[in-house]
Amino acid sequence: MTTVLILGSGPNVVDAQIWPRGAFDHIVAINNAWRARPDWTHLIFPDDFPTDKWPDAPTAAQRMIRAGEYVPANNAYGGILYAGGTMAFTAGYWALHALKPTVMGFIGCDMVYAKTGNTHFYGKGEPDPLRTDITLRSLEAKATRLRLIAARDGCAVVNLSEGDSRLTFPRATLDTLLHAQAQPNANATDAALGAEADLDYVVPSGKYWKIEDTLDPTKIDRIDALWRRGEG
Repeated sequence: MTTVLILGSGPNVVDAQIWPRGAFDHIVAINNAWRARPDWTHLIFPDDFPTDKWPDAPTAAQRMIRAGEYVPANNAYGGILYAGGTMAFTAGYWALHALKPTVMGFIGCDMVYAKTGNTHFYGKGEPDPLRTDITLRSLEAKATRLRLIAARDGCAVVNLSEGDSRLTFPRATLDTLLHAQAQPNANATDAALGAEADLDYVVPSGKYWKIEDTLDPTKIDRIDALWRRGEG
């Protein structure tokens, strides 16, 4: 069994600070989330992530994952237009591709932002996944896509957060994590992947915004609806 913990920057990521390192084979931090646990193994961030927010002195055992690695990994699972252009989903597909987990748990990636108080564990931040974007019209569909594709590959994807969430993953705790089971849905997965293949909206560079004017969002909405049939 290979367990992967993926850390986002939601306020509740601090809950993971006391979890024993031995519970996870890999800890993948997204953007600023490396600050939540110094024992991360991989840090994944976009190329425009400011250098002054990078860790000062990563150890020899810690790796920085940038677009040159995560874009091909996303492409292996259909590409970012279908996967969802937020780093939580990007990190999930990269981990699925590179680390081959059997269980992948997310915390701090709920994509729910308080109207008052802190939006991120470090204070105020931008609600990036809520931006108007052709890849993020249904966060729930993108989450279900990741869960079902992972399940097809024998990996259970769970949400270790408590409270409201846009993720459609089953809930789990640290105590139940190792008992999580992949729940594939071949009919829903095959139907949605078939529709994606027929539409053929593939952007190998990952820079979908450069051709966004040529894309029909209603066609992506139809594919999202197919993925959402696999929820539950």
